[in-house]
Amino acid sequence: MTTALILTAFAVLILILFSGFFSGSETALTASSRARMHHLENAGNPRAKIVNRLMETRERLIGAILLGNNLVNILASALATSLFISLFGEAGVIYATLVMTALVVIFAEVLPKTYAILHADRVSLLVAPLVRLAVVAFAPVSVAIEAIVKWILKLLRADRPDDEELLTAHEELRGAIDLHHREGGVVKNDRDMLGGILDLKELDLSDIMVHRTKMATINIGEPADEIVKKAISSPYTRIPLWKDEPENIVGILHAKDLVRAIQKAQGKADGIDIAAIARKPWFVPDTTLVDDQLRAFLKKRAHFALVVDEYGEVQGLVTLEDILEEIVGDISDEHDIAVSGVRPQPDGSVIADGTVPVRDLNRCMDWELPDEEANTIAGLVIHEAQQIPEKGQTFTFYGFRFSIAGRQRNRLTSIRITPLRVRHGQRIGTRQAAE
Repeated sequence: MTTALILTAFAVLILILFSGFFSGSETALTASSRARMHHLENAGNPRAKIVNRLMETRERLIGAILLGNNLVNILASALATSLFISLFGEAGVIYATLVMTALVVIFAEVLPKTYAILHADRVSLLVAPLVRLAVVAFAPVSVAIEAIVKWILKLLRADRPDDEELLTAHEELRGAIDLHHREGGVVKNDRDMLGGILDLKELDLSDIMVHRTKMATINIGEPADEIVKKAISSPYTRIPLWKDEPENIVGILHAKDLVRAIQKAQGKADGIDIAAIARKPWFVPDTTLVDDQLRAFLKKRAHFALVVDEYGEVQGLVTLEDILEEIVGDISDEHDIAVSGVRPQPDGSVIADGTVPVRDLNRCMDWELPDEEANTIAGLVIHEAQQIPEKGQTFTFYGFRFSIAGRQRNRLTSIRITPLRVRHGQRIGTRQAAE
Protein backbone atom coordinates (compact mmCIF):
# COMPACT_ATOMS: atom_id res chain seq x y z
CA MET A 1 0.00 0.00 0.00
CA THR A 2 1.44 3.36 -1.05
CA THR A 3 1.90 6.31 1.27
CA ALA A 4 -0.97 8.17 -0.45
CA LEU A 5 -3.40 5.35 0.29
CA ILE A 6 -2.28 5.18 3.94
CA LEU A 7 -2.78 8.93 4.32
CA THR A 8 -6.24 8.61 2.72
CA ALA A 9 -7.25 5.86 5.13
CA PHE A 10 -5.93 7.92 8.05
CA ALA A 11 -7.90 10.95 6.83
CA VAL A 12 -11.10 8.84 6.66
CA LEU A 13 -10.65 7.77 10.29
CA ILE A 14 -10.04 11.38 11.40
CA LEU A 15 -13.17 12.51 9.56
CA ILE A 16 -15.22 9.76 11.27
CA LEU A 17 -13.98 11.03 14.62
CA PHE A 18 -15.11 14.55 13.66
CA SER A 19 -18.48 13.14 12.63
CA GLY A 20 -18.81 11.43 16.01
CA PHE A 21 -17.90 14.71 17.69
CA PHE A 22 -20.65 16.61 15.85
CA SER A 23 -23.24 13.87 16.47
CA GLY A 24 -22.46 13.58 20.16
CA SER A 25 -22.35 17.36 20.61
CA GLU A 26 -25.80 17.75 19.06
CA THR A 27 -27.30 15.10 21.37
CA ALA A 28 -25.56 16.39 24.50
CA LEU A 29 -26.44 20.04 23.99
CA THR A 30 -30.10 19.36 23.20
CA ALA A 31 -30.49 16.86 26.07
CA SER A 32 -28.62 18.85 28.74
CA SER A 33 -30.56 20.23 31.69
CA ARG A 34 -31.31 23.92 31.18
CA ALA A 35 -31.97 24.32 34.90
CA ARG A 36 -28.59 22.81 35.82
CA MET A 37 -26.77 24.91 33.22
CA HIS A 38 -28.46 28.04 34.55
CA HIS A 39 -27.40 27.11 38.07
CA LEU A 40 -23.80 26.45 37.00
CA GLU A 41 -23.68 29.76 35.12
CA ASN A 42 -24.85 31.61 38.22
CA ALA A 43 -22.14 29.77 40.15
CA GLY A 44 -19.52 31.20 37.76
CA ASN A 45 -18.93 28.26 35.40
CA PRO A 46 -17.75 29.78 32.07
CA ARG A 47 -18.50 26.65 30.03
CA ALA A 48 -22.10 26.60 31.30
CA LYS A 49 -22.42 30.19 30.13
CA ILE A 50 -21.28 29.11 26.65
CA VAL A 51 -23.83 26.28 26.64
CA ASN A 52 -26.64 28.69 27.56
CA ARG A 53 -25.63 31.16 24.84
CA LEU A 54 -25.57 28.35 22.28
CA MET A 55 -29.03 27.15 23.30
CA GLU A 56 -30.45 30.66 22.97
CA THR A 57 -29.85 30.38 19.20
CA ARG A 58 -30.81 26.73 18.87
CA GLU A 59 -31.69 26.85 15.17
CA ARG A 60 -28.29 28.29 14.27
CA LEU A 61 -26.57 25.78 16.57
CA ILE A 62 -28.34 22.79 14.98
CA GLY A 63 -27.67 24.19 11.50
CA ALA A 64 -23.95 24.55 12.15
CA ILE A 65 -23.65 21.07 13.69
CA LEU A 66 -25.58 19.41 10.84
CA LEU A 67 -23.54 21.32 8.27
CA GLY A 68 -20.26 20.22 9.83
CA ASN A 69 -21.50 16.65 10.27
CA ASN A 70 -22.60 16.34 6.65
CA LEU A 71 -19.40 17.88 5.34
CA VAL A 72 -17.16 15.40 7.16
CA ASN A 73 -19.43 12.44 6.33
CA ILE A 74 -19.55 13.25 2.63
CA LEU A 75 -15.82 13.92 2.49
CA ALA A 76 -15.08 10.69 4.38
CA SER A 77 -17.30 8.70 2.01
CA ALA A 78 -15.66 10.26 -1.05
CA LEU A 79 -12.14 9.50 0.22
CA ALA A 80 -13.14 5.96 1.21
CA THR A 81 -14.63 5.33 -2.23
CA SER A 82 -11.45 6.57 -3.88
CA LEU A 83 -9.38 4.37 -1.57
CA PHE A 84 -11.37 1.18 -2.22
CA ILE A 85 -11.51 1.79 -5.99
CA SER A 86 -7.74 2.03 -5.99
CA LEU A 87 -7.54 -1.28 -4.12
CA PHE A 88 -10.38 -3.30 -5.66
CA GLY A 89 -11.31 -1.54 -8.87
CA GLU A 90 -14.99 -0.93 -9.67
CA ALA A 91 -16.05 -3.35 -6.93
CA GLY A 92 -14.52 -0.90 -4.46
CA VAL A 93 -17.69 1.20 -4.62
CA ILE A 94 -19.67 -1.61 -3.00
CA TYR A 95 -16.95 -2.29 -0.41
CA ALA A 96 -16.71 1.43 0.41
CA THR A 97 -20.47 1.66 0.87
CA LEU A 98 -20.59 -1.32 3.25
CA VAL A 99 -17.53 -0.30 5.28
CA MET A 100 -18.48 3.36 5.58
CA THR A 101 -22.07 2.52 6.54
CA ALA A 102 -20.83 0.32 9.38
CA LEU A 103 -18.20 2.83 10.54
CA VAL A 104 -20.54 5.83 10.41
CA VAL A 105 -23.47 4.08 12.10
CA ILE A 106 -21.38 2.60 14.91
CA PHE A 107 -18.62 5.13 15.56
CA ALA A 108 -20.14 8.36 14.23
CA GLU A 109 -23.79 7.98 15.29
CA VAL A 110 -24.83 5.29 17.78
CA LEU A 111 -21.74 5.23 20.02
CA PRO A 112 -21.24 9.00 20.49
CA LYS A 113 -24.96 9.73 20.78
CA THR A 114 -25.49 6.94 23.33
CA TYR A 115 -22.63 8.19 25.46
CA ALA A 116 -23.76 11.80 25.08
CA ILE A 117 -27.33 11.10 26.16
CA LEU A 118 -26.08 9.17 29.21
CA HIS A 119 -23.77 12.02 30.24
CA ALA A 120 -25.49 15.00 28.62
CA ASP A 121 -24.45 17.70 31.09
CA ARG A 122 -20.83 16.56 31.31
CA VAL A 123 -20.40 16.22 27.54
CA SER A 124 -22.12 19.52 26.77
CA LEU A 125 -19.75 21.36 29.12
CA LEU A 126 -16.78 19.59 27.51
CA VAL A 127 -17.64 20.30 23.86
CA ALA A 128 -19.20 23.77 24.27
CA PRO A 129 -16.06 25.83 23.42
CA LEU A 130 -15.31 23.78 20.26
CA VAL A 131 -18.94 23.86 19.15
CA ARG A 132 -18.96 27.63 19.59
CA LEU A 133 -15.99 27.87 17.21
CA ALA A 134 -17.86 25.73 14.67
CA VAL A 135 -20.98 27.90 14.99
CA VAL A 136 -18.91 31.05 14.40
CA ALA A 137 -17.06 29.48 11.46
CA PHE A 138 -20.22 28.24 9.76
CA ALA A 139 -22.29 31.29 10.69
CA PRO A 140 -22.60 32.82 7.18
CA VAL A 141 -23.58 29.50 5.60
CA SER A 142 -25.91 28.62 8.53
CA VAL A 143 -27.71 31.96 8.28
CA ALA A 144 -28.19 31.49 4.54
CA ILE A 145 -29.49 27.94 4.97
CA GLU A 146 -31.79 29.03 7.79
CA ALA A 147 -33.24 31.79 5.60
CA ILE A 148 -33.79 29.39 2.69
CA VAL A 149 -35.51 26.83 4.94
CA LYS A 150 -37.80 29.47 6.45
CA TRP A 151 -38.68 30.77 2.99
CA ILE A 152 -39.53 27.26 1.75
CA LEU A 153 -41.66 26.52 4.83
CA LYS A 154 -43.46 29.83 4.43
CA LEU A 155 -44.02 29.09 0.74
CA LEU A 156 -45.52 25.71 1.68
CA ARG A 157 -47.46 27.37 4.55
CA ALA A 158 -45.81 24.94 6.95
CA ASP A 159 -44.14 27.52 9.17
CA ARG A 160 -45.26 28.09 12.76
CA PRO A 161 -47.74 30.98 13.14
CA ASP A 162 -46.60 33.81 15.38
CA ASP A 163 -49.62 33.40 17.66
CA GLU A 164 -49.21 29.63 18.10
CA GLU A 165 -49.00 28.82 21.78
CA LEU A 166 -46.03 26.84 23.03
CA LEU A 167 -45.76 25.04 26.36
CA THR A 168 -45.78 27.49 29.23
CA ALA A 169 -43.22 27.30 32.01
CA HIS A 170 -45.90 25.86 34.32
CA GLU A 171 -46.76 23.14 31.80
CA GLU A 172 -43.09 22.23 31.39
CA LEU A 173 -42.67 22.02 35.17
CA ARG A 174 -45.79 19.90 35.54
CA GLY A 175 -44.62 17.55 32.79
CA ALA A 176 -41.17 17.24 34.37
CA ILE A 177 -42.69 16.49 37.79
CA ASP A 178 -45.00 13.80 36.38
CA LEU A 179 -42.15 12.28 34.39
CA HIS A 180 -39.83 12.07 37.40
CA HIS A 181 -42.68 10.62 39.48
CA ARG A 182 -43.25 7.84 36.93
CA GLU A 183 -39.51 7.15 36.87
CA GLY A 184 -39.39 6.97 40.66
CA GLY A 185 -37.35 10.13 41.19
CA VAL A 186 -40.17 12.02 42.91
CA VAL A 187 -42.39 10.39 45.54
CA LYS A 188 -46.16 10.87 45.45
CA ASN A 189 -46.30 13.35 48.34
CA ASP A 190 -43.69 15.58 46.77
CA ARG A 191 -45.43 15.35 43.39
CA ASP A 192 -48.74 16.35 44.98
CA MET A 193 -47.16 19.30 46.78
CA LEU A 194 -45.35 20.60 43.71
CA GLY A 195 -48.44 20.04 41.57
CA GLY A 196 -50.55 21.84 44.17
CA ILE A 197 -48.39 24.95 43.86
CA LEU A 198 -48.82 24.94 40.10
CA ASP A 199 -52.58 24.39 40.44
CA LEU A 200 -53.03 27.64 42.36
CA LYS A 201 -52.99 29.61 39.11
CA GLU A 202 -55.68 27.40 37.57
CA LEU A 203 -58.19 27.21 40.44
CA ASP A 204 -60.65 29.83 41.61
CA LEU A 205 -62.14 30.16 45.06
CA SER A 206 -65.30 28.26 44.14
CA ASP A 207 -63.09 25.16 43.72
CA ILE A 208 -61.68 25.16 47.25
CA MET A 209 -64.11 27.15 49.41
CA VAL A 210 -66.13 25.70 52.27
CA HIS A 211 -69.69 25.74 50.94
CA ARG A 212 -72.28 27.74 52.86
CA THR A 213 -74.16 24.55 53.76
CA LYS A 214 -71.11 23.44 55.75
CA MET A 215 -70.31 26.81 57.34
CA ALA A 216 -70.44 27.10 61.12
CA THR A 217 -72.23 30.38 61.86
CA ILE A 218 -73.93 32.05 64.84
CA ASN A 219 -76.99 34.30 65.00
CA ILE A 220 -75.85 37.64 66.40
CA GLY A 221 -79.37 38.18 67.72
CA GLU A 222 -79.00 35.43 70.34
CA PRO A 223 -78.13 36.30 73.96
CA ALA A 224 -74.47 37.05 74.51
CA ASP A 225 -73.95 34.11 76.88
CA GLU A 226 -75.39 31.70 74.27
CA ILE A 227 -73.06 33.13 71.61
CA VAL A 228 -70.10 32.75 73.96
CA LYS A 229 -71.09 29.15 74.73
CA LYS A 230 -71.36 28.26 71.02
CA ALA A 231 -68.13 30.03 70.14
CA ILE A 232 -66.17 28.25 72.88
CA SER A 233 -67.55 24.83 71.89
CA SER A 234 -66.75 25.44 68.20
CA PRO A 235 -63.50 24.01 66.77
CA TYR A 236 -62.96 27.22 64.78
CA THR A 237 -61.29 30.46 65.90
CA ARG A 238 -63.19 32.65 63.41
CA ILE A 239 -66.97 32.35 63.18
CA PRO A 240 -69.28 34.34 60.86
CA LEU A 241 -72.16 36.15 62.57
CA TRP A 242 -75.48 36.57 60.75
CA LYS A 243 -78.52 38.72 61.32
CA ASP A 244 -82.16 38.09 60.28
CA GLU A 245 -81.13 35.34 57.81
CA PRO A 246 -78.10 33.02 57.58
CA GLU A 247 -76.91 34.54 54.28
CA ASN A 248 -76.72 38.03 55.80
CA ILE A 249 -73.26 37.96 57.36
CA VAL A 250 -72.66 41.09 59.45
CA GLY A 251 -69.42 40.29 61.23
CA ILE A 252 -66.70 37.80 62.10
CA LEU A 253 -66.20 36.76 65.72
CA HIS A 254 -62.57 35.98 66.56
CA ALA A 255 -61.87 33.71 69.51
CA LYS A 256 -59.04 35.93 70.79
CA ASP A 257 -61.26 39.02 70.73
CA LEU A 258 -63.92 37.07 72.62
CA VAL A 259 -61.44 35.95 75.29
CA ARG A 260 -60.22 39.51 75.80
CA ALA A 261 -63.83 40.72 76.09
CA ILE A 262 -64.65 38.01 78.65
CA GLN A 263 -61.56 38.97 80.66
CA LYS A 264 -62.49 42.63 80.50
CA ALA A 265 -66.03 41.81 81.66
CA GLN A 266 -64.55 39.81 84.56
CA GLY A 267 -66.04 36.58 83.27
CA LYS A 268 -69.60 37.86 82.83
CA ALA A 269 -70.51 36.64 79.36
CA ASP A 270 -73.94 38.26 79.32
CA GLY A 271 -72.36 41.70 79.62
CA ILE A 272 -70.39 41.45 76.38
CA ASP A 273 -71.37 43.52 73.34
CA ILE A 274 -70.82 40.97 70.58
CA ALA A 275 -71.43 43.48 67.78
CA ALA A 276 -68.72 45.76 69.19
CA ILE A 277 -65.98 43.11 69.15
CA ALA A 278 -67.00 41.53 65.84
CA ARG A 279 -64.70 42.28 62.94
CA LYS A 280 -65.85 43.58 59.59
CA PRO A 281 -66.36 40.75 57.09
CA TRP A 282 -64.20 40.62 53.97
CA PHE A 283 -66.12 39.59 50.83
CA VAL A 284 -64.31 38.31 47.75
CA PRO A 285 -65.70 37.12 44.36
CA ASP A 286 -65.93 33.37 43.77
CA THR A 287 -64.10 33.83 40.44
CA THR A 288 -60.93 35.06 42.17
CA LEU A 289 -57.93 32.86 41.38
CA VAL A 290 -56.56 31.00 44.38
CA ASP A 291 -53.08 32.34 43.66
CA ASP A 292 -54.40 35.92 43.69
CA GLN A 293 -56.29 35.30 46.94
CA LEU A 294 -53.15 33.93 48.58
CA ARG A 295 -51.31 37.11 47.69
CA ALA A 296 -54.26 39.16 48.97
CA PHE A 297 -54.20 37.27 52.28
CA LEU A 298 -50.49 37.97 52.67
CA LYS A 299 -50.82 41.63 51.69
CA LYS A 300 -53.79 42.26 53.98
CA ARG A 301 -52.37 40.04 56.72
CA ALA A 302 -55.72 38.26 56.95
CA HIS A 303 -56.67 34.58 57.18
CA PHE A 304 -60.41 34.56 56.50
CA ALA A 305 -62.71 35.75 53.71
CA LEU A 306 -66.32 35.19 52.65
CA VAL A 307 -66.92 34.14 49.04
CA VAL A 308 -69.81 35.72 47.12
CA ASP A 309 -71.22 35.15 43.64
CA GLU A 310 -71.93 37.75 40.95
CA TYR A 311 -75.16 38.72 42.73
CA GLY A 312 -73.41 39.33 46.03
CA GLU A 313 -74.89 36.24 47.67
CA VAL A 314 -72.63 34.40 50.11
CA GLN A 315 -71.56 31.06 48.63
CA GLY A 316 -69.06 29.98 51.24
CA LEU A 317 -65.83 30.93 52.97
CA VAL A 318 -62.14 30.48 52.33
CA THR A 319 -59.22 30.61 54.74
CA LEU A 320 -55.47 30.76 54.39
CA GLU A 321 -55.40 27.20 55.70
CA ASP A 322 -57.67 26.07 52.85
CA ILE A 323 -55.15 27.40 50.33
CA LEU A 324 -52.19 25.84 52.11
CA GLU A 325 -54.03 22.51 52.18
CA GLU A 326 -54.18 22.62 48.38
CA ILE A 327 -50.38 22.40 48.50
CA VAL A 328 -49.50 20.22 51.49
CA GLY A 329 -52.71 18.25 51.92
CA ASP A 330 -55.05 18.13 54.90
CA ILE A 331 -53.86 20.10 57.96
CA SER A 332 -55.37 18.98 61.27
CA ASP A 333 -54.76 20.16 64.80
CA GLU A 334 -55.94 19.02 68.22
CA HIS A 335 -59.17 20.99 67.90
CA ASP A 336 -60.21 19.77 64.45
CA ILE A 337 -63.13 17.41 64.15
CA ALA A 338 -61.94 14.24 62.44
CA VAL A 339 -64.34 13.56 59.60
CA SER A 340 -63.25 10.83 57.20
CA GLY A 341 -64.94 11.53 53.90
CA VAL A 342 -63.04 8.80 52.03
CA ARG A 343 -63.23 5.23 53.34
CA PRO A 344 -61.33 2.57 51.33
CA GLN A 345 -62.93 -0.88 51.42
CA PRO A 346 -61.27 -4.34 51.47
CA ASP A 347 -62.64 -5.15 48.01
CA GLY A 348 -60.78 -2.22 46.46
CA SER A 349 -63.76 0.13 46.29
CA VAL A 350 -64.05 3.45 48.11
CA ILE A 351 -67.07 4.85 49.94
CA ALA A 352 -66.94 8.64 49.72
CA ASP A 353 -69.19 11.36 51.06
CA GLY A 354 -70.93 13.25 48.29
CA THR A 355 -69.31 16.49 49.42
CA VAL A 356 -65.75 15.20 48.99
CA PRO A 357 -63.98 17.31 46.35
CA VAL A 358 -62.89 15.43 43.25
CA ARG A 359 -59.39 16.88 43.57
CA ASP A 360 -59.05 15.59 47.14
CA LEU A 361 -60.19 12.11 46.10
CA ASN A 362 -57.73 12.10 43.20
CA ARG A 363 -54.92 13.12 45.51
CA CYS A 364 -55.87 10.58 48.16
CA MET A 365 -56.34 7.60 45.82
CA ASP A 366 -53.96 8.69 43.02
CA TRP A 367 -56.84 8.69 40.52
CA GLU A 368 -57.48 11.00 37.57
CA LEU A 369 -61.19 11.75 37.68
CA PRO A 370 -62.02 14.99 35.82
CA ASP A 371 -62.80 18.04 37.94
CA GLU A 372 -63.59 20.58 35.21
CA GLU A 373 -67.38 20.24 35.30
CA ALA A 374 -67.94 19.56 39.02
CA ASN A 375 -66.11 20.21 42.26
CA THR A 376 -67.50 17.33 44.32
CA ILE A 377 -68.02 13.63 43.73
CA ALA A 378 -71.80 14.08 43.97
CA GLY A 379 -71.61 16.90 41.42
CA LEU A 380 -69.58 14.72 39.06
CA VAL A 381 -72.12 11.89 39.23
CA ILE A 382 -75.07 14.25 38.72
CA HIS A 383 -73.31 15.92 35.78
CA GLU A 384 -72.53 12.64 34.05
CA ALA A 385 -75.90 11.03 34.84
CA GLN A 386 -77.76 14.26 33.89
CA GLN A 387 -80.19 13.55 36.72
CA ILE A 388 -80.30 13.22 40.49
CA PRO A 389 -79.94 9.45 40.92
CA GLU A 390 -81.93 7.38 43.35
CA LYS A 391 -80.33 5.30 46.07
CA GLY A 392 -79.14 1.99 44.63
CA GLN A 393 -78.59 3.26 41.07
CA THR A 394 -75.23 2.50 39.49
CA PHE A 395 -73.36 4.39 36.76
CA THR A 396 -70.17 3.57 34.91
CA PHE A 397 -67.93 6.23 33.41
CA TYR A 398 -64.25 7.21 33.28
CA GLY A 399 -63.24 3.66 34.14
CA PHE A 400 -65.10 3.62 37.50
CA ARG A 401 -68.41 2.28 38.76
CA PHE A 402 -70.39 4.75 40.91
CA SER A 403 -73.08 3.22 43.14
CA ILE A 404 -75.38 5.58 45.03
CA ALA A 405 -75.20 4.43 48.67
CA GLY A 406 -77.08 7.30 50.30
CA ARG A 407 -79.37 10.19 49.39
CA GLN A 408 -81.17 12.83 51.46
CA ARG A 409 -83.76 14.82 49.57
CA ASN A 410 -81.88 16.14 46.52
CA ARG A 411 -78.38 15.54 47.91
CA LEU A 412 -76.20 12.49 47.31
CA THR A 413 -74.68 11.81 50.72
CA SER A 414 -72.68 8.63 50.07
CA ILE A 415 -71.26 7.04 46.91
CA ARG A 416 -69.37 3.78 46.46
CA ILE A 417 -66.68 4.10 43.78
CA THR A 418 -65.15 0.97 42.28
CA PRO A 419 -62.24 1.06 39.79
CA LEU A 420 -62.95 -1.30 36.90
CA ARG A 421 -60.53 -3.97 35.81
CA VAL A 422 -58.12 -3.31 32.95
CA ARG A 423 -58.70 -5.16 29.70
CA HIS A 424 -56.13 -5.12 26.91
CA GLY A 425 -54.40 -2.07 28.38
CA GLN A 426 -57.57 0.06 28.62
CA ARG A 427 -60.13 0.65 31.35
CA ILE A 428 -63.52 -0.71 30.43
CA GLY A 429 -66.63 1.33 30.66
CA THR A 430 -65.31 4.71 29.62
CA ARG A 431 -68.82 6.08 29.79
CA GLN A 432 -72.02 4.08 29.92
CA ALA A 433 -75.61 4.54 30.95
CA ALA A 434 -77.04 3.66 34.34
CA GLU A 435 -77.22 -0.02 35.11
